[in-house]
Amino acid sequence: MHIAGSWILLGFILLMAATALLLLHLTKVGVILHQRIPDRPHRRLLLASISFFITFLAARLLVASITHHIGPFGYVVVGGRHIHHLVWGILLLLLSGYGTLAEAGTGDTPQSIFFSRLLSIAYGSGAALTLDEFALWLNLDPAAYWSSQGRESIDAIILFGALLAIGTWGVPLLRRTSERLSHP
Repeated sequence: MHIAGSWILLGFILLMAATALLLLHLTKVGVILHQRIPDRPHRRLLLASISFFITFLAARLLVASITHHIGPFGYVVVGGRHIHHLVWGILLLLLSGYGTLAEAGTGDTPQSIFFSRLLSIAYGSGAALTLDEFALWLNLDPAAYWSSQGRESIDAIILFGALLAIGTWGVPLLRRTSERLSHP
């Protein structure tokens, strides 16, 4: 029995999101996060960054296990057509973008904070799934994933991951450093 890889990824992303949201709401982790990172954009960038790297790692491991016939995993095939995981990434990006445009998660209520965190996790996961197949959409060749052209996907992941990390860690660090330098 084959289990479609996208169902595994979807289940993993849902489990990761549920675990992160439960930890942030039911433990002191959420309070510590609010205290250490006081502004919402940086908290959202942190969650997006974490979900981005975890989803990328999970997608790569899952595709490797499918390719090497490890476990009961298989590709998603609809009508004889292989549905790549970038499709699911694009859908997550569209949904999280729409939620952001609709200003979901911008208030201070617990529901709003929940949606803010959920949108951040969905965005990071969608970006990872999409950029993991960057070589495919750049070259329009499904064989590019594991070929030398697949390096383009890794480069895109590194560049975007660095952007997320800089937004999360770099800006606050530079802000604190400049404040210390201007107020000796």
